[in-house]
Amino acid sequence: MRFVAGFVAGAIVGWMAHAYGPPGPRSVTAAAIQNTKETKIIATTGRTNLRLPIDGMSVEAMKGGFAEHRPGHEHEAADILAPRDTAVHAVDDGTIAKLFFSKGGGGNTIYQFDPGGRICYYYAHLERYANGVRDGQAVSKGDVIGYVGTSGNAPPNTPHLHFAVYQLDETRRWWKGQAIDPYLVFTAK
Repeated sequence: MRFVAGFVAGAIVGWMAHAYGPPGPRSVTAAAIQNTKETKIIATTGRTNLRLPIDGMSVEAMKGGFAEHRPGHEHEAADILAPRDTAVHAVDDGTIAKLFFSKGGGGNTIYQFDPGGRICYYYAHLERYANGVRDGQAVSKGDVIGYVGTSGNAPPNTPHLHFAVYQLDETRRWWKGQAIDPYLVFTAK
């Protein structure tokens, strides 16, 4: 009975997220965006000419997910709904810093550094990696690096890409990076 209830709940949440999209930001105005710490970080790194990770998606699909609350933590990422096995593209030139599997977290994940090693792009819940993707590999903006899925703790009936952006310090420890709202990264001018 629990399985059926879980399946139905997952199907309803998946349908609602697909039909209505993620919630919008709480009350972000243009003036507020201009003065956020994230916008200042973006301005100092120059990472504004990025490619969207999924073909055909809208930047608006990333709106609001960053500030969502999760049990025990802030989300600090955008969840981008897409059919399972949809290609995920590198948003920038750079290097695959780490491929990692976390059963209780992001599942199949990729940490990608920008060319200067100051920004880390995090792709999670991947179904699988693209053939040949490996740690230390140079990638170009637009390269297929993985495929949308539900690995890790993602709801099994809601395939999506969990996408995050972090500013790194000189140690390049991505787990210590400063989270930046992906929506603001893609809308910064």
